[in-house]
Amino acid sequence: MIEIKSALEDQTYKLMDLENKLKPLGYVIGGGWEYDHGHFDYEMESDGSYLFVRVPFRPVEGEELDMKGVNVTIERPFLLAHKYEDGLDEDVHDPNPLLNQFSEPEDSDAEFPQEWVNTGKEYVRELEEVLINGVHISPRK
Repeated sequence: MIEIKSALEDQTYKLMDLENKLKPLGYVIGGGWEYDHGHFDYEMESDGSYLFVRVPFRPVEGEELDMKGVNVTIERPFLLAHKYEDGLDEDVHDPNPLLNQFSEPEDSDAEFPQEWVNTGKEYVRELEEVLINGVHISPRK
């Protein structure tokens, strides 16, 4: 994991507004969200490892993420790599293994490749342009 200092830190937005601005750029709300925190992920690469720009956020005090119109504060973005095993997982730990045969992560916090760090920083700067300066970026993916 590589943290990226950003002007987005401590900025507060309506979660719906963030979704409307980030989803066209290819960001998704990560599946591991809870009532007190969540994150937007952008998949940069998926060749051998999944490389992500992750933008964590928390609801403002007194609110929860499942509230309508929730306001959230962005925390420090970071770059994250997940490395997965090749093929199907023969030892899957799931109550219904016939439906879920995907491999468990080999390393859910793998070393982030140095050659991708500058690209990740560029994506964070792009987010700053979109969210802070209101620059329109054409949708990707």
